[in-house]
Amino acid sequence: MLKVTNLCKSYPTFKLDNVSFELPKGYIMGFLGMNGAGKTTTLKSILNIVKPDSGVVEILGQDFASNEIVLKKKIGFSLGEADYYQKSKIKKITDVYKRFFDNWNEDGYQKFIKRFDINENKNISELSTGMRVKYALALALSHNAELYIFDEPTSGLDPIARDEMLDLFHEIIENGDKSILFSTHITSDLDKCADFVLLIKNGKIIANTTKDDLILNHLLISGKKEQLTEQIKSKFIGYKTSSYNFTGLLLKRDFDFKGDFITETPNLEDIMIYYNKGANV
Repeated sequence: MLKVTNLCKSYPTFKLDNVSFELPKGYIMGFLGMNGAGKTTTLKSILNIVKPDSGVVEILGQDFASNEIVLKKKIGFSLGEADYYQKSKIKKITDVYKRFFDNWNEDGYQKFIKRFDINENKNISELSTGMRVKYALALALSHNAELYIFDEPTSGLDPIARDEMLDLFHEIIENGDKSILFSTHITSDLDKCADFVLLIKNGKIIANTTKDDLILNHLLISGKKEQLTEQIKSKFIGYKTSSYNFTGLLLKRDFDFKGDFITETPNLEDIMIYYNKGANV
């Protein structure tokens, strides 16, 4: 469905560094990272909203750069909340937007407008942040796309609305012919719906695997501070200490310590935090 190879984009203070991954058809991939890690730059580079310095993007087996206009009609994307003309009515904006898609599904659009409780007679400026996010998603979901790319799609939503949105993601892919790539820093969203997790730090992909394998391949180790030797420190991806104790994350294959340690399976939040924490003595 989506294949990205060695995608690079440089700015004066940031570099997207050879980002590569594949998303198969019929799955959800969560793109996880702290704010500023490179998630939005990656998504915009994939869509050529910002022009990448190098790299190849293939969608549905075709080179995106050579077939951008055709392929964009097969992509539903939302890069945050709707931020169109603030004093324009939603209905007017939709009437303009749908002209770009010969596969526009008006019945589907009306279904989402009703499902999200969006009043088309309101101006964009009258919508809350959460409702703007929902409206942007309603547009993205209404032209029979095959690949969906969303940047922070649950941002600004309350817990109930977030849960409903993640249920919707499952509905989208249930027939096995569509895929979703969405970025987030909210790990609980990925716990509920992601099949694959892509973890990015400082513009580099540091994990690219199934959600289950990512969790099962890591281990949290805790012990007394005097047990924290240099050898143990060298095995940690990241760790933290208190006055008396320490806790660290490492790959399960690297756990060969002798002693009275507490071990537990990390969650996605633990993994993201410790990969970004590094050593904190």
